[in-house]
Amino acid sequence: MDMLLNSIRDVGSAAMALSLTNSILDENQVKQFLLENGYLCAVTEVGGNTLQETFQEKTTKAVIGAALNNNIVEKEAYQIHAILHATMEAKQGILVNVSTSANIAIKIAIVRKEGWVAVAMFGESAVHHLTNHERAGLGIMHI
Repeated sequence: MDMLLNSIRDVGSAAMALSLTNSILDENQVKQFLLENGYLCAVTEVGGNTLQETFQEKTTKAVIGAALNNNIVEKEAYQIHAILHATMEAKQGILVNVSTSANIAIKIAIVRKEGWVAVAMFGESAVHHLTNHERAGLGIMHI
């Protein structure tokens, strides 16, 4: 865990580190480290089938909801706009070359420090359970 925490140097690496945690204990440890170092953060998860447009909508709604509920952003157009763009950029990384009917499960971390916000996504996708493989995406935007 120390190596992971020592790798955090900005909102992007902070969000990616948080999205990579595998247990609630590790997640809480990273969150505490971030809070102690002036970051705001939140975590959410989304799953679904990429063939359905609802996956795209669920992801965007989950990120906005987590960001608002954890006071990472306020209900201001420019702040929501920044979260939307960071989310879209992260989704591009997650969905690049994914099969049109793949199932996907991702953990999403949202991190803000000062005027920057990052959305990191990490998870697995598969057309069949024997073809599972990991995917990652990261989006960073200035607020």
